[in-house]
Amino acid sequence: MEGEDHLAFERNKAEFDVDAMKIVWAGSAHALEVSDRMSRLVASDPAFRKDHRPMLGRKELFKSTLKKAAYAWKRIIELRLTEEEASMLRSFVDEPAFTDLHWGMFIPAIKGQGTEEQQQKWLPLAQRMQIIGCYAQTELGHGSNVQGLETTATFDPKTDEFVIHSPTLTSSKWWPGGLGKVSTHAVVYARLITDGRDHGVHGFIVQLRSLDDHLPLPGITVGDIGMKFGNGAYNTMDNGVLRFEHVRIPRDQMLMRVSQVTREGKYVQSNVPRQLVYGTMVYVRQTIVSDASTAMSRAVCIAARYSAVRRQFGGNNGSLESQVIDYKTQQARLFPLLASAYAFRFVGEWLKWLYTDVMKRLQANDFSTLPEAHACTAGLKSLTTSATSDGIEECRKLCGGHGYLCSSGLPELFAVYVPTCTYEGDNIVLLLQVARHLMKVISRLGSGKKPVGTTAYMGRVEQLLEARSDVQKAEDWLNPNTVLRAFEARAARMSVACAKNLTKFSNPEEGFQELLADLVDAARAHCQLIVVSK
Repeated sequence: MEGEDHLAFERNKAEFDVDAMKIVWAGSAHALEVSDRMSRLVASDPAFRKDHRPMLGRKELFKSTLKKAAYAWKRIIELRLTEEEASMLRSFVDEPAFTDLHWGMFIPAIKGQGTEEQQQKWLPLAQRMQIIGCYAQTELGHGSNVQGLETTATFDPKTDEFVIHSPTLTSSKWWPGGLGKVSTHAVVYARLITDGRDHGVHGFIVQLRSLDDHLPLPGITVGDIGMKFGNGAYNTMDNGVLRFEHVRIPRDQMLMRVSQVTREGKYVQSNVPRQLVYGTMVYVRQTIVSDASTAMSRAVCIAARYSAVRRQFGGNNGSLESQVIDYKTQQARLFPLLASAYAFRFVGEWLKWLYTDVMKRLQANDFSTLPEAHACTAGLKSLTTSATSDGIEECRKLCGGHGYLCSSGLPELFAVYVPTCTYEGDNIVLLLQVARHLMKVISRLGSGKKPVGTTAYMGRVEQLLEARSDVQKAEDWLNPNTVLRAFEARAARMSVACAKNLTKFSNPEEGFQELLADLVDAARAHCQLIVVSK
């Protein structure tokens, strides 16, 4: 596909993208204007073509994405795009790339955990892409269990340096995007050790490759971990492995906004609340929830258009066969996914407000809303990404055999999206964190302190446990309050049942382990209530 044919193809793709974005940016004229302009900018430029992507091998695929990422940066500079416009342009390029972790994790980590001096030193270099960073937290042996990370950072007071080391095979950093071939630097999470004492996991800025010849620095073993699931998808990304052999870095490359190590090797806490560290995590997870709406919208747009065009059965005496979308079974599968795209958009906007509110409170040393913010972002990240992954697959099925073609856009969309169920917290593990929060809320009900925020309904738990359905006819379900009461009653009953069963165990933790499946269901019901209420 070359020349005018290619540009026509990409213009059609741009129109689809804008239609999908209209679902998720409904009500925001500015965002729609930016998305329309950026999508057409990408679609009209042959350098961003993607119709040939399914036919490329891994090496060619990665080179192609590397060129596009570099070209996108060139255009961002030439056009003097704002941060919002640049982010939108990269999203329409529509290929996972090393820039994702640079802008999405490396820079936010320095902003959130670095001192003012560290930010002044490192952020200009990163924002001009004079250095390229990644986020090296997950290890071969530990992902969700961050406290179990094995990489060490031992302070040497003789040289005023930290010694970064990978003591075991399982301590190898594994999965960071951009690490395999591109990144020059990383925010590395390691166990801080001073004078033989382990102070837990902290972040460190570590240079990985020479800025002259891009070769790995002494003591650093780094490489690409190979092919991932799907055709294209995350195979455009150089997810990597990283090992350290007693690599020394200056003391001031520890991210020291919250805690520091002095020249003498003393570990001290700053006057900045440690809880501020959670701000980056809350921010990333609320972004994932918003992105769930975008991905679901794209899949639904494809399936809805296909369902309107595809005809099957019913044609008699030469008449047209029936549109697939007219079948009730097709509607029953498709329309709830369309509703979910809107619902995830609304709850994503609410999470943005929650994040802003929480950060303001943290700056004022008010930590009262942090537990709920953590529970909300953890639970909604789990709920929306699982539902969206399943929804994309359902949209593929709704397109029949044609949905299985790479040209439908659905196989790669699924392969790109499904990792969200794992990264930034395994979805089941996150639901169990929500469950712990709910059990704490229920345990405090007798204290006279009323639950607030998304658990406020627990303050009416006795009423909800006795509630009976007031639905007399199908039309009653069109009343939002009826739906809300039903979700409240279900969530309350499931959580209270778990809490009662936990009291039967002499060891609470043993009981929690025994009731994991029920606790996951209760947490999921609570998260569904949050979505319905927003």
